[in-house]
Amino acid sequence: MSKTPIIAAIDVGTGTIKVIIVQKQPEETGFKVLGRAEHISSGMRKGVVADPEKVGKIIGSVVEEAQREAGTEVDEVYANINGVHIFCLSSKGLISVSRADQEIAQEDVERVIEAAKTFSLPVNKEILEIFPREFIIDREKGIKNPVGLHGVRLETEIVAVGGFISYTKNLSQAILNADLQVSDLVLGPTASARAVLTPQEKELGVLVVDFGAGTTGISVYEEGNLLYTSVLPVGTNNIRNDIAIGLRVDIETAEFIKNKFGESILGGKTTKKEKLKLTSGEEFSFERKELKKIAEPRIVEIFDEIEKELKKISRNRLLPAGVVLTGGGAKTPNLTEFAREKLGLPSRLGVPRRFFPLEDDPALSTLCGLVLCGMDLEEGDLGGVNFKGFFSKIKKFFRVFIP
Repeated sequence: MSKTPIIAAIDVGTGTIKVIIVQKQPEETGFKVLGRAEHISSGMRKGVVADPEKVGKIIGSVVEEAQREAGTEVDEVYANINGVHIFCLSSKGLISVSRADQEIAQEDVERVIEAAKTFSLPVNKEILEIFPREFIIDREKGIKNPVGLHGVRLETEIVAVGGFISYTKNLSQAILNADLQVSDLVLGPTASARAVLTPQEKELGVLVVDFGAGTTGISVYEEGNLLYTSVLPVGTNNIRNDIAIGLRVDIETAEFIKNKFGESILGGKTTKKEKLKLTSGEEFSFERKELKKIAEPRIVEIFDEIEKELKKISRNRLLPAGVVLTGGGAKTPNLTEFAREKLGLPSRLGVPRRFFPLEDDPALSTLCGLVLCGMDLEEGDLGGVNFKGFFSKIKKFFRVFIP
């Protein structure tokens, strides 16, 4: 009997760095969390690693803590890559089927995807992941798995997602500095989506919004596949900073106010006054309507940017499965109602499930999504076509080993 695999994942975020070590349970019952740890981030800026040495030390510390709790050691991790440097583009490829009997083989699928990758990029950019949207056999569209079918001409349409080479290297180096190998780097917005979406939502058309501390990631799915992804340069830290400036308090107090009185930001107007004791010992008071006046415009700004992204791909108010809000910032009171009104779409909170004994917390979506993506890669379950091994060749950020 084969041993159930143990997978370690690390969410390298602007606000915190989190890690979990999990083991898949038999009979598809979910995942058992063996160990978990997190630490406040340092050396991060807007979702990217600015100081690999500093980030590496924190990664090493949180992994050690999770290993102690799990009672086992890990030497490789799945990690998320994030930041506003992420870009997304579509491309097409076309080949002639190689076999004389015109049966499409796995090699033909690999060749047509390689053909779709023949586009030029600036020297400092690279393709990070390839997502095939559909295959076309002799002009017959909408085919998900062409292997075994017959035809003369095979086409594909892909979504290619890339980023800035230096930021990818910084993240890999930070993990190496913690004496760990990189199993794979997975895009943060798609990792979150993997944890919170249902197959039906992906098929109908859905938007996932991942509210992080330094960035907000979005991903759009349609007909079961990724259609578009982007990372916006605003997050919950911007709300905190606005509160600090508007109320003239320190950052720690602003964070406390944001978390403690968050229901006032998107709630009804109230003149209620609140009193706090600052770290200096002084008393501080503010009106809740003042907090709303300061913080609400920042949330409006974030959703305005999301709406602009949807307009780029002509999906504004046209996603039947609506919007799924996740990430730590999604816990802001009344946010789902605000999103429903602002975007004109059904809205719900997205949380990862079947990770025991973790609570259903949207802040853990990326972390749990990394585990699921890792399991998909290890089991070769990538949407019906056997891309296991192949994607490890075509992804520009391949496995990195400790020297």
